[in-house]
Amino acid sequence: MTDSTVRIDIADLPAAVRQFVAALDARDTAAVAGILTPQASVTDEGRTHTGIPSITEWIADAASAFTYTSTPVAAERAGTDRFTLTQHLEGDFPGGSVDLHYRFTLEGALISNLVIAP
Repeated sequence: MTDSTVRIDIADLPAAVRQFVAALDARDTAAVAGILTPQASVTDEGRTHTGIPSITEWIADAASAFTYTSTPVAAERAGTDRFTLTQHLEGDFPGGSVDLHYRFTLEGALISNLVIAP
């Protein structure tokens, strides 16, 4: 957390962030597509996926790669349009568990950018 970020309750994250995480956990690409800007980008494992078709393909591929559970751990807000959700993942991926930071940027009520990193 930096001086410009404020810790918030996970329940106080914007609806789009909460909906995205729920849809990602459910591998529901249609729900994800409804909360992204047309040119949204997601960066995960060093690869950036831009546009709804590319992002939904990333979700479908990720869903078939590993089985995991995720538990929200903490949330932060930076300004009015940037939010970070820290999630603890456990599953059959290398290492078996990891804490990941999901850094969202919103454009209005939609997600325009997401970076997922440890």
